Amino acid sequence: MNNEEKALSLLGLAYRGRNLTSGEDQVLDAIRSGKAKLVIVAKDASDGTRKLFNDKCTYYGVDIKIWGTKAGIGHAIGKETRASIAVTESGFAGKLVTLMEK
Repeated sequence: MNNEEKALSLLGLAYRGRNLTSGEDQVLDAIRSGKAKLVIVAKDASDGTRKLFNDKCTYYGVDIKIWGTKAGIGHAIGKETRASIAVTESGFAGKLVTLMEK
């Protein structure tokens, strides 16, 4: 199992444990409220979506990664497609960052 597969598996585990939020409005709420520890935006998300989340994360001091695809992230968490997700637990966030940077 490569690092991308491990990260996607970990996303699924975080989702089932309710340590992950998906959907644009919910992710923005998590950023604003300080609950988001890591925001992941799919590489194939629109330029506007990537800019929106990059700007919000920079302003609120939240780590952001541009990683994966909408279909891959959506499949990992049992949704059709997801352009953005917020990890709300620091342990999951740290492990995901490690896997994404390898």
